[in-house]
Amino acid sequence: MKIRIISALFLAMMLASCSATKKSGNDLAVSVPISTQINLTEVVNDKVPVVINPGRFTSETVTYHLPKVVQGTYSVSDFGKYVDNFKAYDYDGNELSFKKTDTNTWVINNAVNLDYLRYEVNDTFDIEVTGGIGGDTPFSPAGTNIEPDNYVLNLHGFIGYFDSLRNNQYKLEVTAPLDFVRSSALQNAGSTTSADGKNMTTTYLASRYFDITDNPMMYGKFSVEEFEVGGIKVVLSVYSPNKMHSATSLKDAMYKMMKAQKAFLEDINSTPRYDIFLYLSEAKEDSPKGFGALEHHTSTVVVMPESIPNEALEESLIETVSHEFFHIVSPLSVHSEDVHYFDYNNPTFSKHLWMYEGVTEYFANLFQVNQGLISEDEFYNKMMAKIQTSMQMNDSMSFTEMSENVLDDPYAKQYYNVYQKGALIGMCVDILMREESNGQRGILSLMKELSNKYGKNKPFEDDKLIDEIVTMTYPSLRAFFDTHVIGKIPINYNEFFDKVGLELAVSKVETGYILNAGALIVGGDGQKGTVFFNDLVLDNSFWADQGVLPNDVIKEVDGVVVTLQTANQIFQDVFMWKPGQDIEMKLDRNGEEIIINTKTTQSYTNGQGLKSKEDATESQIKIREAWLKG
Repeated sequence: MKIRIISALFLAMMLASCSATKKSGNDLAVSVPISTQINLTEVVNDKVPVVINPGRFTSETVTYHLPKVVQGTYSVSDFGKYVDNFKAYDYDGNELSFKKTDTNTWVINNAVNLDYLRYEVNDTFDIEVTGGIGGDTPFSPAGTNIEPDNYVLNLHGFIGYFDSLRNNQYKLEVTAPLDFVRSSALQNAGSTTSADGKNMTTTYLASRYFDITDNPMMYGKFSVEEFEVGGIKVVLSVYSPNKMHSATSLKDAMYKMMKAQKAFLEDINSTPRYDIFLYLSEAKEDSPKGFGALEHHTSTVVVMPESIPNEALEESLIETVSHEFFHIVSPLSVHSEDVHYFDYNNPTFSKHLWMYEGVTEYFANLFQVNQGLISEDEFYNKMMAKIQTSMQMNDSMSFTEMSENVLDDPYAKQYYNVYQKGALIGMCVDILMREESNGQRGILSLMKELSNKYGKNKPFEDDKLIDEIVTMTYPSLRAFFDTHVIGKIPINYNEFFDKVGLELAVSKVETGYILNAGALIVGGDGQKGTVFFNDLVLDNSFWADQGVLPNDVIKEVDGVVVTLQTANQIFQDVFMWKPGQDIEMKLDRNGEEIIINTKTTQSYTNGQGLKSKEDATESQIKIREAWLKG
């Protein structure tokens, strides 16, 4: 995954101021495809009925689970919470007894007579509070949606597994109205139309339970576009409830992005098809609130606000989807046993989130400058923003220790740093390799070598990966990993910038309307329930030009009342603002109402930026060119 977190951080920070499975040997059953039915024409009270027919068992009891954790989320989802009216039936239609042993587990008795399971599934989108990260509901892109005209079917939210049958084939039948659009990368085995001509049942095949969880679907009324990039068929599915955006309007930007990614990756091509499922949230009370994406091996589910302008949406998608697509390198091609044999209810985690998420995020930025989508200065600003943000987190925590214990405190709260410091670790390794090889090798070539050595069907041993990397590369990487990745000493980034002839300089840095170089310029008062500008607003040129002062309480933004309950959604929209937008904000300054009604301009803050050293050597400049352009 990348869970590309845009939301859930704002409110928390204000108030503070991607496998196979091991066989278990239990619950033996005849090896036949597990027949599963999801019927979207029989939804009652926002619940979808699901039927699971596993074939005959030979044991007296069997255990059925829905996932507690799904790959790529690094947080607890507990999909069993959304199951109602669970029943087990024998071959005569009688109910069998069972015991629910925890949130996600059902133990069925007299299993030799078990014919099928039936239960109903609630969706998660319409009960989200903070978007799921660290909350009580799954992060939106990992969640589920049940609406009359749209169904986001992250299948891990509907279909579970029996302990001994995770490697069995699945046959999935989805019944839906005939006029629904259907989008899925699962193997389509054919469709049948109902006798009255109103509904269609489509049959899909999956080789094992992992493929069920790894292939999301979208059903309903939405737009679809297809295009080919370097031998990969890309399918873009876009649901925009108010038709503000479409697959057609976003196709060109996605094509340009993925063409550049393929050029960057060159001969890495591990999937013939890639699906992008984009759900645009209309900011209602029951709309999803966690904006970002969840990667699967050959697809991604993305949730973004519908209200943002097309240009801003395209920019956000480039940042987000490019990250997800780069996961075809890791963990699709390079992954540990923790990923390969993932346990959905008792997971263990790899030490190497610096690679899975960090290097992937680094690639999502590097390819843009490498392929000319952004300038070198824009790339430098992105890296500087990551440095600023990472330093607001625990910069002295062992990254491998955090990764291995990512579900537990105090590590869970540091997860966001995988996209900040994790990417910077990738940058430092890249620069070290360029220096050692006189520009000939970098982290992309390392990932290609690891991909050739392992690949999607051969995991590496978690404890041996860094030793293998050092053996494949240079001793300087040993010292770097021991000191800054396994160890707890913060990275002195100046040392690495110096290697490529760059230096830090105080300058005006482009920033947004809610952050100054990664630092929030708003805070929250939990007792009063208000949101206010903090002292950093004085260093934000746009708000300073509007006369905004520290402690000004934000009452309304574009006509929407700001409270601690509404702040997360509102400031997600502010985060997406671009220069040239008409905005209105009402402030309370010691009882006086201040109204700002203006058009946004580019905002700047004072900060450290990168510039070329006047005395940069020819060797340093050569390494820099190799670093940025490959």
